[in-house]
Amino acid sequence: MTHTQATTIDVDVLILGAGLGGVAAALTLCAAGYTCMLTEPTAWLGGQASSQGVSALDEHRFIETFGGSPGYLQMRHAIRERMAHLYGCAIADDAYAHYNPGNAWVSNLCFLPRIAHEVLHDMLQPYVASGQLALRMHYELDTLQCQDRRIVSATLTPVHGADAGAVVRPRMVVDASELGESLPAANLTYVVGAESHADTGEALAPSEARPHEIQGFTYCFAVEYCPGEYHRIAQPEGYAELRDRQPFTLTLTSDAGEPRPFLVFADGPTGLPPFWQYRRLLDGAQCQPQRHDIAMINWNSNDYHHGSIIDVPAHTKAARLDEAKRLSLAFLYWMQSEMPRDDGSGLGYPELRLVPEIMGTHDGLSMAPYIRESRRTTGLRRIVAEDVLVSAQPQARARPFADSVGVGWYFMDLHPAPGNPKSMFAPTRPFQIPLGALIPPDCDNLVMGCKNIATTHLSNGSYRLHPVEWNIGMAAGACVAHALQHHCRPADVAGKESPLRQLQSALLAAGQPLAWAVDVPPTSALFVATQQALLAGVVGTDSPRAERLHIAVDELLHPSEHARFQALVAPHTLPQHATWRMACEWLQTVSAEQ
Repeated sequence: MTHTQATTIDVDVLILGAGLGGVAAALTLCAAGYTCMLTEPTAWLGGQASSQGVSALDEHRFIETFGGSPGYLQMRHAIRERMAHLYGCAIADDAYAHYNPGNAWVSNLCFLPRIAHEVLHDMLQPYVASGQLALRMHYELDTLQCQDRRIVSATLTPVHGADAGAVVRPRMVVDASELGESLPAANLTYVVGAESHADTGEALAPSEARPHEIQGFTYCFAVEYCPGEYHRIAQPEGYAELRDRQPFTLTLTSDAGEPRPFLVFADGPTGLPPFWQYRRLLDGAQCQPQRHDIAMINWNSNDYHHGSIIDVPAHTKAARLDEAKRLSLAFLYWMQSEMPRDDGSGLGYPELRLVPEIMGTHDGLSMAPYIRESRRTTGLRRIVAEDVLVSAQPQARARPFADSVGVGWYFMDLHPAPGNPKSMFAPTRPFQIPLGALIPPDCDNLVMGCKNIATTHLSNGSYRLHPVEWNIGMAAGACVAHALQHHCRPADVAGKESPLRQLQSALLAAGQPLAWAVDVPPTSALFVATQQALLAGVVGTDSPRAERLHIAVDELLHPSEHARFQALVAPHTLPQHATWRMACEWLQTVSAEQ
C-alpha cells in the first residue's frame, strides 16, 4: 500500500459502495442503532443518480404514490425542493409530486446529478455527526480476509493520495458496490454475462453460456444549448473509427427492425418526441430568470459495448475505460459537427456546450461509468426472466415470492453487449424482490445490496433501476439488522418462517411495500394487513383481484379470498359477506390479540 500503517477499525457493518443501495442500507442500519462504515470510490453519494450521471430516474408510473420506499420518496421530494429553490421555480406544496425540473419524456424526475449527492449527504449527516456512520469517500476495496465462511476483515485503500488506508473488522458486510467487488475478493461463487438456457431454463437465454456478454456501460455527459454561440470541442483521438463502428445516429430500431428516427429539437417524422428532451435535466423555461436548457446524453451511440471491465487485467480495464470516454466525447463532437440540423440548413450544432461543472469533472464526463450489469451472486434463490415477463405471467402481477422484501417494476431493458449488438425492451409485470436473491450461499455474514443480487443476465435488466436498487439496499440493511439483533446468519432469516415474518413485519412498519396493491399505499390504515394478506396468498390465480393491481377495499371478497382470509383468522369466524376492508380490520384485530 503506502508509507504509513493502516488504521484498524471495528464496526458492526461495512457497506461497500455508496450508490442508492448502499445509502439505503446505511440509513436502515443506522436507524436500527448499528455502527456502519460506508465506502465509495468517487466524490459523490448516489451512484447511478449522481456520480454515474443518470439523474433522470428510471421509474414506473405509480412511483409517486406506491412502489418506492420511504427513504427513496424522501430523496425525490428533497431533490425537487432543492432544484426549485436553486432555479427560482415557485412550486405549490401540492404540486411537488408533478414538478419535473427537466421536463424530460423519459422520466418524471430529471435533475442535476450533484443535487442527488447533496440530498443524500444531508440524509446521512445526522449519523455522521453522531459518529455512528463513518463515510470513506475516495476509498475502494483492496482485499478481504475470510475464515469459516465469514468475512473477518477488509482492507480499504484510497483511490488517490498517500494515505495507508484502513483495515476494517466488521460483524456483517453489505456489498452495494457497482461490480460486486466482494465476490471475487472473498473467493465466492458468482456469475457474469449471459447464462445458458440449460442453466436457467429461460426461453431467451442462449444455448451456451456467454460470460463475456455483459451489458455495455456508458460515460454520460451534459450539454447546455446556447443559441448563437460556438462551443465545438477538439476532435477526439480515433474519432472516425469510433463514429463508424458504433455508428452515431439519432435513429433507433424497434424490436421488429423498423427504424425510429428522432429529430433534435422537434417531433420526429413519425411523431417521436425530440431527442433533446429525452433526458433533459433542466428546462430553462421553468427557471426564474429563464436560462438555457441542459440535457444529459445517455444514448445508444455512446453505450460502450466493445469489451467488459469485469475480471480483466488492470491494463485492459484502463484501456476500455479510456476508449469509452473517447466514445462519448466523439459522439458529442458528431452532435456538434455532423448531426443533421432539424431545419435542413446544414450539419452539426456547435451551440451545444459541454458543461463539466454539471458532472463535477474536468473532462465533462460522469465521474464513473454508468454500470448496467455487475457480477451476480448465485444466491439462495435466483430470479429468472419468466418470473417477471408479461409473456410468462398472464395476470396483473409477476410470480409471487413468499420471501419478498420489496417491490419493483420496469421493462426488461438490456443494452448491447460484447458479441451481441441487439437490445431488448420487453414488458414485465410488477414484481417482488425475494430475500433469497440477496444472500450468497457460501458466506455467512454477507448480504448483497444492489444490482449484484441473484438475477440472471436477462432479469437483471428489470432489477437494476434506481428505485429497485434503493429497495434492495433497504432490504439488505433490514436483514443484516435482524441478523445482528438475533445473533443469526442472514441465511437463517431467509430460510426460517418466524424470522422471515419478523423481518417482513419490520419492513412493513417502516413503510416498505412487499406486494403490489396500488390503491392501498403505506399511508393507508389497511396497508400492513393488505400486504400481509397478499404475502399469505389470499389473492390466488382464481381471484378477480389477480387481474388488476387495485385491491378495491370496499368490494366484496371473492369466495376463494374469503376462504383464505378465514384460514388466516381461524378460529375466529369472518362474516360471510365481507369486503376486503372488513377482512383486513378483522385480521388486524386478531393479530393485536395474538
